[in-house]
Amino acid sequence: MSTSDAQRQTLIASLRQRWTKADQSDDAEAKQALFKEAVYLGIQPEEFTWTGPNP
Repeated sequence: MSTSDAQRQTLIASLRQRWTKADQSDDAEAKQALFKEAVYLGIQPEEFTWTGPNP
């Protein structure tokens, strides 16, 4: 895994963790902020909102 791949995976893990917290507390503002951050980083929402098994 290259450094950029590792960094991307770290970003996705961070987004996923924060998404889970926002989802559990039903925080719509936090979710919207996470979507905006993901767009800025070039990450698709499905990459961090997926609740199934890790790919």
